[in-house]
Amino acid sequence: MPETHRDKWEKFYGPLKSDFWAEYSDGEYALLDIHLLTREEIYEIRLAAERIGKIFAKTNQMLRNAPEETFWELDFDKETYDYLRMKTIGPESVISRVDLIKTSQGYKAMEINSDTPTFIKECFHINGLVCKEFGVKNPNEGMDRELSVAMRKSIMDSYKFNGGQGIPYVVFTSDADHFEDRFTTDYLLQLSGLVNASYCPLNELKIDEYGLYDKNDRKIDVLYRQTWPVEYLVLDTNPETGVKIGQLLLEHIVNKKVAVLNPPSAFLMQSKAVQVVIWGLHEEGVFYTNEEHRWIEQYMLPTYFEPDWFIEDGESYIKKPCFGREGDTVHIFGPDGNPIYTDTQMNYTDSAPVYQEFAELPITTINTSHGEREVHYMTGCFLVNGKASSIGIRAGKIVTDDNSFFLPVGEK
Repeated sequence: MPETHRDKWEKFYGPLKSDFWAEYSDGEYALLDIHLLTREEIYEIRLAAERIGKIFAKTNQMLRNAPEETFWELDFDKETYDYLRMKTIGPESVISRVDLIKTSQGYKAMEINSDTPTFIKECFHINGLVCKEFGVKNPNEGMDRELSVAMRKSIMDSYKFNGGQGIPYVVFTSDADHFEDRFTTDYLLQLSGLVNASYCPLNELKIDEYGLYDKNDRKIDVLYRQTWPVEYLVLDTNPETGVKIGQLLLEHIVNKKVAVLNPPSAFLMQSKAVQVVIWGLHEEGVFYTNEEHRWIEQYMLPTYFEPDWFIEDGESYIKKPCFGREGDTVHIFGPDGNPIYTDTQMNYTDSAPVYQEFAELPITTINTSHGEREVHYMTGCFLVNGKASSIGIRAGKIVTDDNSFFLPVGEK
């Protein structure tokens, strides 16, 4: 009996399942397939991501000193305002990811995931294994080493910012019951190469008025919370005592009792409303250099707090929450203002919305265990300390959601 695609998939991904979420409950997540890019296109993707990152970083420097009314307009909780004003290390974000759409006018940025981007292990590690299987060049080769160096430097810089001397004790944390979060965090811990570091689940961290501790009551100098969003953290409350432990942790960070990565500046860029600020300044022709205005025009999509501009001009647009994730609570409207797509999950209705020009994701064909399938795809490019890094593709519906596939990339 001939070997099926599923047989080949199991042979490849089976040995990886102990520390990689290769499939969902109803089928594969990671594809045994490859999307080939030319060297020129790889360069174009990284150039776009890096320039977009520079625009966000420059905007961050202005927003950090903005009045509280601006933070409110950007949909930040008031408990985070002091945290938002902190500048602890050089880069605005250590690990961020720019999500790009390939259009007839070149690559356009949907958004930047600056604070807690996932898709890390797929792009920095698994992608290379798939490229080797297919006998093609891995465009992400060597990026894991660069990430390792950047992580160690950022950890030490954060520790020194707090006045630390010697070797810091670093704890990597996540929801231990969420496979993607746990395995991503384990990968980063391993990649860091740190000896004086450990993993501690979120629910086993301890906090008091003096600091943050691991499950063995050892005081933590640096907390690496790659998958733990600040907008969730600030809501954390001890159900038994009523103590607002999330807010207490933010106070400890502000008071330099513990350092955190990604740094506070990464959270400031996380609100999608920052894109409204960027586009507004661009339309006014202020703040940015002439070259930066050209970048914004070339790579960014018009984004506003209201849909009026799109309705008046008969343009399709997308409505999404400032702090939404994985396509949740996203709506697409046609030129007549009527909805043409509404996500089935609506978990972010409390987050203020922004309205962005709709650029449809391109279409490609993938190989799955159930045969060939036509899908839309989004191109993500990581920035490590602001420098363009690993590339990866999510493939699925017209809006990328948590059921989308991981489609590895190779160089032609």
